[in-house]
Amino acid sequence: MVLILLFIVSYLIGSIPSGYLIGKIFFKKDIRKYGSGNMGATNSFRVLGKPAGFAVTFFDIFKGFIVVFLPVLFNVEIHGLLVGIFAILGHVYPIYLKFRGGKAVATSAGVMLAVNPILLLILAAIFFAILKLT
Repeated sequence: MVLILLFIVSYLIGSIPSGYLIGKIFFKKDIRKYGSGNMGATNSFRVLGKPAGFAVTFFDIFKGFIVVFLPVLFNVEIHGLLVGIFAILGHVYPIYLKFRGGKAVATSAGVMLAVNPILLLILAAIFFAILKLT
């Protein structure tokens, strides 16, 4: 029962639409109506600017990072990655926005940062190398 509760809480945390909320609260904009139409960090940079984009990126990474430690908090023996997957699903399919969310790149990075930071650094280096080459 506690395990199911962890999955639900993780999904709900992942569903918090930081890009949408920052856009609405500080800019009076629904970022889903601008740019790529996505509510994630990349579109937040594009539509709301660098400071807001960094804030959205931080919150999206943080929600992926923090849920990995829920099993420790509730003393449940399950790998944090499994709980993190529900946060990623929450970001992609947020219940608060009719299941239309972002791509979960930053949220996935937060999960990886908590689970295996070395792997995250390797993947980030590959990502930025490909980004620079294309």
